[in-house]
Amino acid sequence: MSTCTTLSRELTEPLAATAATATTWLLLEQPGPWGAKALTGSHLDPELGAALDRAAEGTGVRIALIRRPGRHADTDTAARHEVLIAHTAPGDPWVRRAHLDSPAALLDLDFAALGAGRHGSFGTEHVGDPIALVCTNGRRDRCCALLGRPLAADLAAAGHSEVWEVTHLGGHRFSPTMLVLPHGYAYGRLTAESAKDVLAATAAGHTVPGHSRGRSYWPRPAQAAEHAVRDLTAETAADALTMHQTRAGDHWLVDVHHTDGRRWRATVVESAAEPPRPESCGKAPGTPSRMDVVSLTALAP
Repeated sequence: MSTCTTLSRELTEPLAATAATATTWLLLEQPGPWGAKALTGSHLDPELGAALDRAAEGTGVRIALIRRPGRHADTDTAARHEVLIAHTAPGDPWVRRAHLDSPAALLDLDFAALGAGRHGSFGTEHVGDPIALVCTNGRRDRCCALLGRPLAADLAAAGHSEVWEVTHLGGHRFSPTMLVLPHGYAYGRLTAESAKDVLAATAAGHTVPGHSRGRSYWPRPAQAAEHAVRDLTAETAADALTMHQTRAGDHWLVDVHHTDGRRWRATVVESAAEPPRPESCGKAPGTPSRMDVVSLTALAP
């Protein structure tokens, strides 16, 4: 049976520069089943879910629901909800966590400040293992459930204490997909072993470019430029590179700065991926956009 993931692999569609963009992630624990639009299609009050979605709009904050791996009965509810908030800026990423009796308290947060990296002393600082968020929402795409749920279960069984299922990371055709905090790199086409390698690298402050879809903090042209520089230099330190992008007509110019003083300028163009392919199982074939670095020039330090 052909799926969106098998076709994407067969077409050797690049993983680079496909990460969902967000400067800050707000992750709300909500056990039980999830609908395709989980904020308004779960045991979470749909009016609250819609209000949270409106509050985050335009702030750089992306909201998703999370739950621990395992079976999820339709009656599952949570007396208290764990909340993770993660800002993924290079050089100063942070994760805060808290338990809330009522998720409605999240509406009191300053979403613009969160998007800009100011947590307002929310909760407590997360100290410990990297946080793995594996997309498992089969209501959005069957591949996420068929491939993501076993991966989340394998990681949890291997002793990784900070493994969560998450509602949506984008890029179903790259399943199984995983976002790892605190750095906010998204990964795709993982196996249990490669996912464990990603978590080990993250714990050491590194990324794994071979499976990376990009750092969610950066817009997609900057993600493409970062990947090109990592490919050129074999640099894997997660916080070694920062990007500054500008639009220049029909392309982008992205200046990439290394912490050691090296600099590069990448020219990035957007095009339609050919031939057409479904971006998700059950959808009509389309031509998703791709970002390609057409030139990469070293600049004087």
